[in-house]
Amino acid sequence: MTGRRAERLGDLATYAVACLLVMLFAAPLLWLVSLAIRTPAEVFLGAARFIPQEPTLANFEQILTDRAFGRYLWNGIKLCALGATGALLVSVPAAYVFSRRRFRGASALMLGILTVQMVSPLVLLIPLYRYMERLGLLETHAAAAGVYMALGVPLSVWMLKASFDAIPRSLEQAAAVDGCTPAQILCFITLPLAAPGMASAFILNMLMGWSQFLVPFILLSRDQLQPISVAIFNFAGSTSSSTTQLLAAACVITVLPAIAAFLALQRLIVGAVMAGAVKG
Repeated sequence: MTGRRAERLGDLATYAVACLLVMLFAAPLLWLVSLAIRTPAEVFLGAARFIPQEPTLANFEQILTDRAFGRYLWNGIKLCALGATGALLVSVPAAYVFSRRRFRGASALMLGILTVQMVSPLVLLIPLYRYMERLGLLETHAAAAGVYMALGVPLSVWMLKASFDAIPRSLEQAAAVDGCTPAQILCFITLPLAAPGMASAFILNMLMGWSQFLVPFILLSRDQLQPISVAIFNFAGSTSSSTTQLLAAACVITVLPAIAAFLALQRLIVGAVMAGAVKG
């Protein structure tokens, strides 16, 4: 009885801490939603009234019908999709080699790849700017998407290697006996089985790219090329108290897709991250 009671108390403590963490992270988002559905007059009330007396969706309508906002939104989606696709194209063959081939220094290389993931882009911004300038790629989406891709490759390699490790090699060996080439085995047997891991890597790269700010802020100064994250920052720098509700509405529209995608696909993402973790 004492052991069960202690276990229950431990569970209650865990749930209590989890609830506190949820409240800590949810409070700013709820406050943002509160500002987004206010009229200009109610914005001046500040924290005196959390729930608006006259909530309105006019701010969202104004933002969504703005052509400039649509362009910023499209730029963000474009950069994220290009970066995630490029990272996947580079990571698939690399992860497959690490999973299926045994060679000297493989563990050190995998550790090196993980170490690269820990390097902050802030450290590389100045040399990265000069490098892109010499290549003539400044003010182009190709430059920003290339950096997105490079930032996403390390995590993608680790995730995809775990997915490939979980696929029995006997399937590939049987296909080889039937006369399939290595390329055919990879394309028609291994990749379809690793599709959940590939989808998870793509989604995570999209989410990381969606939250990216420093790279496009440095490489893209032209207004028509900027993604939504940079555009909102520029708008916040020029906004006044009379347009705070519009800024909040734009932020909510920007944040909600990422939250919705993660909540809808969290099982797929967690499953891919944990694939192969307990193998062997």
